Amino acid sequence: MKRVFLIVLDSVGIGAAPDAADFGDLGSDTWGSCAESGSLFTPNLAKLGINNIEGTSFHDPVDAIGYYGRMAEKSAGKDTTVGHWEMAGVISEHPLPTYPDGFPKDIIDALEDATGRRILCNKPYSGTEVIRDYGREAEATGSLIVYTSADSVMQIAANEAMIPPEELYDICRKARRIMCGRNACGRIIARPYIGEYPDYTRTNNRHDFSLEPTGETLLDALKSAGLDTIGVGKIFDIFAGRGLTATTPNEGNHRNMVKTIEIAQGKADCLQMIDGHDTNADWNGLCFVNLVDFDMIHGHRRDIAAYTAALNEFDEQLGEFLPLLHGESSPGANDGDLLIITADHGCDPGYTGTDHTREYVPCLAYKAGDTQGHNIGTRNSFADIAATIAEYFGIDYRSEGVSFI
Repeated sequence: MKRVFLIVLDSVGIGAAPDAADFGDLGSDTWGSCAESGSLFTPNLAKLGINNIEGTSFHDPVDAIGYYGRMAEKSAGKDTTVGHWEMAGVISEHPLPTYPDGFPKDIIDALEDATGRRILCNKPYSGTEVIRDYGREAEATGSLIVYTSADSVMQIAANEAMIPPEELYDICRKARRIMCGRNACGRIIARPYIGEYPDYTRTNNRHDFSLEPTGETLLDALKSAGLDTIGVGKIFDIFAGRGLTATTPNEGNHRNMVKTIEIAQGKADCLQMIDGHDTNADWNGLCFVNLVDFDMIHGHRRDIAAYTAALNEFDEQLGEFLPLLHGESSPGANDGDLLIITADHGCDPGYTGTDHTREYVPCLAYKAGDTQGHNIGTRNSFADIAATIAEYFGIDYRSEGVSFI
C-alpha cells in the first residue's frame, strides 16, 4: 500500500522569487516576517528541514530527516489556482484575467439580469473592509456585494441572514457561466458573512467555483490508474472537482488537519464520495490538503501575530500526524507513506498592501522511516511535485516537472 499526503500551507512563501519585482513584490518574505516576530515555534517543521533551506533569510541548519528545498513558480501568476495547477503538473503560460478597474459593464449587467439583484462595489477591495463598507446598504436593498483583488477572481459577498449559502452558491454558478471566454477568471468565490453592522464576520461557508484545469493533471492520471484521490478543504473547488474520488468541505486549518489525521488513521467517515467511488480505511493513493487560513484570514489582513500563531498550531498538529505515517511493509519494499509539505504562493503579513506576494515556496518531503535528510536545492517549477508523486506511484504521467526521488 502506498499513500502520499500533499499538504499545501496556503500562502506560506519563503522569500521573494527571482521575478518578484515584475509583480511589485521585491523584498517579500512571508516566513521571514513570522520568524522575525520572535514568536515562531515550529520544531516539527524544523525536523523536516524548513530551516535548512538555502537562500532563505531564516537559514539555520539542523540535523533534518526530510528532503528540503525551495521551488520557483513557472506559471504567469501568483494565485491559488495557478499555483495548485502547477504542483499538479499544469503550467499556465498566460496570466488569467484580472480587473484592477472592476468588471466591465456588460458583465455587471449580465449578472444583475441573471440574479435579479443590484450589484454594489465592483472594484478591488479587502474582503473584510468591503462588507463593513457595503454591508448595511446590501441588506437594505437586497443587493450583492461584488468585488475583486489583484488576483483573477470575482468575489460575491452576502449576509447569510439575507441570502443563505446555497442560494449564494447558485448565484456564483450563474456568474461562472457569465465569466467565460476572455473573461474566464480563475475563480468565482462565494463569500458568506454573518452579523449586523458594523460587526460582520466571514464564515467558513466560503466556496470557490474554479475553471477546470487547462490540461491533464496528476489527479486525472492517478484516478485513471485506479488510485484514490482525496481532496481536503479547498482542493475540490480549485480543480472544479476533476480528478477526485472523495472530498471534504473546507472548515479552516484546524479542522482540515483534524480530518487529515483521521484519514491517516484510516477513518473514511468524514469523506464525501464522488462518482460512486468507495474510499475506505485501506485507501491507496493521494490525499491532497489545502490549509487556507494562513492566506484568507491572516495574510491578506497583514496580521503577523495571527499568522505566526497559525504556523505554530499547524506544527503542533503535524506532531500528531507524523507518527501515523506507515513505513515500508518489509525491508526494501517499494511502498509506505510519503509526506510533502509546500505552498502555492506568498502573502507576506509584513509586506505592503493586502495581496499575494510572488515568492519561492518550501518543498519538504518525508518518507516514513527515513532518518537522514537531503538537500534538493532550488527547483525550477512547482510541477516537480507532480513528477515526484507520479514516479512514486509508478504511473505514466508527463509534465515539465522533474522528480526529486
